[in-house]
Amino acid sequence: MDVIYLQVEDLVFAHEAAERTGVPQQVIRKWASRGKIRKFDGDGRPLGIGHFARTMYALPEIEALARTYRPTPQRAPRAA
Repeated sequence: MDVIYLQVEDLVFAHEAAERTGVPQQVIRKWASRGKIRKFDGDGRPLGIGHFARTMYALPEIEALARTYRPTPQRAPRAA
């Protein structure tokens, strides 16, 4: 997706993208660090939980990757 086709409504914070797509925030941030999706500077508005959301992501890019996302099962803890 090209940046010129993005609308203001398409830029969302990680917690909003997680709610809409069902992909965990950690996975969205990992995709951004690996270059699969782009990061944009946020508006710095407070979230109401004592933190500022500074990074926004393009929702259409996340939705495209979310179609193929499958959660990896975690290993069960072993008894000591």
